[in-house]
Amino acid sequence: MALEPHSALPRFEIRPLTTEEGGGYFLGFPDYPGCMSDGEIPEDVIREGVDALKSYLETLKALGCPAPTSGDLYALQ
Repeated sequence: MALEPHSALPRFEIRPLTTEEGGGYFLGFPDYPGCMSDGEIPEDVIREGVDALKSYLETLKALGCPAPTSGDLYALQ
């Protein structure tokens, strides 16, 4: 899956972080375990999430591992 500049993102979850967690927002991609980002405002966390997902997919490719598809559980073992 290559990400184009204006492509739709796969399913993601975004939530505010508590003060104890440092504040801001958290974004995670449930179909891409371990792929997550955080940021001060929603726009930042989404932008950082796109970058995290690109890096995640590039790493899988470099390791010769397939990218998970929706609903797959995936772990590099």
